[in-house]
Amino acid sequence: MITVVGVRFKKAGKIYYFNPGELKMAAGDGCIVETSRGVEFGRVVIGPREVPEEEVVQPLKQVIRSATPEDYERVEKNREKAQEAFQIALRKIAEHGLPMKLLEAEYTLDESKLIFSFTAEGRVDFRELVKDLAAIFRTRIELRQVGVRDEAKMIGGLGPCGRDLCCATFLGDFEPVSIRMAKDQNLSLNPSKISGVCGRLMCCLKFECDHYRECKETFGDAAPELLPEEFYDDVESEDDYYLELLQEDGIAEVDYQLMVEAAEVEPLVAKEREEAEVVEQTGKAERPKKKSRSKRRRPKNSKQPRQNKPKEEQAPKEDASAKAEAKKAAAKKKKRPKRRKPKPKTEQKAE
Repeated sequence: MITVVGVRFKKAGKIYYFNPGELKMAAGDGCIVETSRGVEFGRVVIGPREVPEEEVVQPLKQVIRSATPEDYERVEKNREKAQEAFQIALRKIAEHGLPMKLLEAEYTLDESKLIFSFTAEGRVDFRELVKDLAAIFRTRIELRQVGVRDEAKMIGGLGPCGRDLCCATFLGDFEPVSIRMAKDQNLSLNPSKISGVCGRLMCCLKFECDHYRECKETFGDAAPELLPEEFYDDVESEDDYYLELLQEDGIAEVDYQLMVEAAEVEPLVAKEREEAEVVEQTGKAERPKKKSRSKRRRPKNSKQPRQNKPKEEQAPKEDASAKAEAKKAAAKKKKRPKRRKPKPKTEQKAE
């Protein structure tokens, strides 16, 4: 059995195991260890425990010493220097016109190495950039290209669930995720619904899949068969759902989404009512006008004689009729053209 402690160098980074030796350490203590990148500051997240030698990845390095107040101050100074180096590196990348996105800059504890992390779609020739950065900072420069998952882990953000990204809060290492895990959890196979900020399948599909498998082993395969959408459509309709909400005792229990939908629909309904009232009022106002346009019929029993129109109005009509008759008579008098008589054929000369 070997005594080991788990050390993490970043907030949600991978856990590495070291041999504490005779040092007394507990979870949360700072320590100084030697890694492949150099001497670094880490924090103990797993206290001393004994594990079999077969489970330990060799070679197992030893913790140099516990962190001192001077080490904590040095770590803060290195972070400030790394921020300045980040801005300088951004300008140099723009000068060289390299297709790369810089994510992070980090100094080792002894400032023997400056590490830049970046993402790019393909391979980038950054040899000239490394020469310029080495001439400025006078230390060893390392440019490390990472993937889209590591990018999301470094930058952080909010996931589709509304909480901080799992990879940026507690996941130490990325594990492979398959579409089969989404099927086991009865999730939609739409890529936009099961993909995270990085564009890959969400990491929660992996560590939640074990819980679903345990439930299937406990309750059997009959439970998932009761979960299709048709089940809810047959048992409970949308009207029943809203009626139950209206029967609740307090407004605090009413669904917030329902209140939002009601607030959006209410002005539209009020507007339609106003338009209907305006149409009814305009229709009532136009009806008497239509009656006034219609000709008033004289009652049959009325003995009032018809009023003769004045002669002045009849005179122009008589003149027009006389002119029309005169034109017709003139057209009849026109003689048809006489037909031309055919010329007599010349008698052929006799003998």
